[in-house]
Amino acid sequence: MGLIGKLNSPADLKSLAPGELSDLADEVRQFLIEKVSATGGHLGPNLGVVELTIALHYVFDSPTEPVVFDTSHQSYVHKILTGRAGQFDSLRQKDGLSGYTSRSESEHDWTESSHASASLSIADGLAKAKYIQGKGDENVVAVVGDGALTGGMCWEALNNIAAAERNVVIVVNDNGRSYSPTIGGFANNLTRLRDQLAALRMKPGYDDVMESGKKTLKSMGWVGERTFEALHALKEGVKAQVIPTEMFPELGMKYVGPVEGHDLTALLSAFEYAKTYEGPLIVHVVTEKGHGFAPAVNNIADQMHSTGAIDPVTGETLKKSKPGWTSIFTEELLDAARTRRDIVAITAAMAGPTGLAPFAEEFPDRFFDVGIAEQHAIASASGLALGGLHPVVAVYSTFLNRAFDQLLMDAALIKQPLTVVLDRAGVTGTDGASHNGVWDMALTSIVPNIRVAAPRDPQQLRELFREALTVKDGPTVVRFPKGNVGENRAAIKRLPGGVDILREPSSTAQNDESDQTVDVLIVAVGVFADSALRVAERLESDNVRVTLVDPRWVVPVSPDILELAVESDLVVVYEDGIVHGGVGSAIAEALSYAEIDTPLRHIAFPQVFPEHASREQIFEEFGMDESAATKKIREWVRGLEDRDQ
Repeated sequence: MGLIGKLNSPADLKSLAPGELSDLADEVRQFLIEKVSATGGHLGPNLGVVELTIALHYVFDSPTEPVVFDTSHQSYVHKILTGRAGQFDSLRQKDGLSGYTSRSESEHDWTESSHASASLSIADGLAKAKYIQGKGDENVVAVVGDGALTGGMCWEALNNIAAAERNVVIVVNDNGRSYSPTIGGFANNLTRLRDQLAALRMKPGYDDVMESGKKTLKSMGWVGERTFEALHALKEGVKAQVIPTEMFPELGMKYVGPVEGHDLTALLSAFEYAKTYEGPLIVHVVTEKGHGFAPAVNNIADQMHSTGAIDPVTGETLKKSKPGWTSIFTEELLDAARTRRDIVAITAAMAGPTGLAPFAEEFPDRFFDVGIAEQHAIASASGLALGGLHPVVAVYSTFLNRAFDQLLMDAALIKQPLTVVLDRAGVTGTDGASHNGVWDMALTSIVPNIRVAAPRDPQQLRELFREALTVKDGPTVVRFPKGNVGENRAAIKRLPGGVDILREPSSTAQNDESDQTVDVLIVAVGVFADSALRVAERLESDNVRVTLVDPRWVVPVSPDILELAVESDLVVVYEDGIVHGGVGSAIAEALSYAEIDTPLRHIAFPQVFPEHASREQIFEEFGMDESAATKKIREWVRGLEDRDQ
């Protein structure tokens, strides 16, 4: 692998001559395109930080000087430079290389969560630890995107970092985007600074000074034709770039930049200064998402933020996807909004991935992008509801964790009608541990005045979303998984409390009481209805009488479930959430409160963080696939039969 093959640690990187770094950057970029095209992953963000990451590891001393990547989806180059290039064929595969930093992979990885805006708090804590341990002269580096700086926790951390003199280097990777273009007042300020950099290049005599500067740099050992963008830095050194109160005027932190993020000369000079500076400092680096790969740069939607397998030359998707859950939601939201002017939509910097982009285009005055700020999204939605509107907040299930307090105290407590639509609920597969949406039902089930729906098919998503929009006395949640939708699964009948019967014991089973002694009620949550139907078929061949229901609204527990439980010998709840506090727990509590003694069993996730793998592999690992579910229920049935003998 050329230069890459020589790198097992940042120490090996430091052995390269400065002039070799440009060649390494080109090699890394081609390596990324080749490998990520085959496995899928976050291609655009990593192409944008090639030179930035090389310069960081060339100057700072990881892991002694920690480099903390916010969100860490842009850590692929970091993985290459820390000796993991040989594992990229297994990227995001079961037991393979994680798509994010992972403490189990390398001592150079400090975090694992893929949630945004936490890096500055982690860096602040690490710097405090170094100070207490007498290592305050060492640096801690946080790499944070301009998009992540729209999150409130970044500003909480900055408030603390700026007030101390600890050595925290904040590298703002400014590419003008989260998934989509970054919004808000802070983003506008960054745009102004980028414009200043562009204007600098247009000044008379700029090219002459650049050539003079390059000659000077070559005489110092630099080779190649990379341009040192900052005019005054060429004249007086990077210290002249330090201007106080430029990016964060109220905080008074030192500021270096804007630095051209694809110019190794400029980056190395800026980081060398940052390394020796005493106290907190911001390095503002302007990068281009997808840099060096035209199909990514020209992808206006998200610049290949995350891709499946693609053609490494054209960027075309190799596997065409079928209609997904998100697209069904989009259609239904648009239809509802065309007839109800009170419907507004909110995204947390993810209009495209959550299906709100078409709404934003058709109803721009009724659409709000709040940035990576889920807490603000929910609280603002409550304000919109107080003002007489019905807000729809669309976020990934895993990101609802950030807004639990607002859902509980700012929405449910005052019974405001807003609808939270959770995309990527349940297992997200290769996206990794912290992207899985297995906690939302446990979190939401403890919120008073809330209603939570888990549709099993496209038709139920349409119905349940429409029903959610009619609720006027509290928040509603509609959750659905990642991926393609299946076929509509018609119910045999719907009970008065809204529960659908999907399967009843066959007529033979009902008449043959001597052989079929156990009645099992399976409560299948959401898309597990299909799997549960096949499980029921297998059980019937073992002379087990099975009634299969889809509760549709999983919170609160419908009286229909309690009535069916009274008539059953065993209740089995089959769900794609965690056992503790999930739908099964809610039903168990309802049975206990109603003094119904029918035993209940769960098929759900234990208290674990499911690692990256395909959905099928994860279900199999935790005994949630059809075969394992059938085996478990058979064992539970035999236990009941043995007890009754």
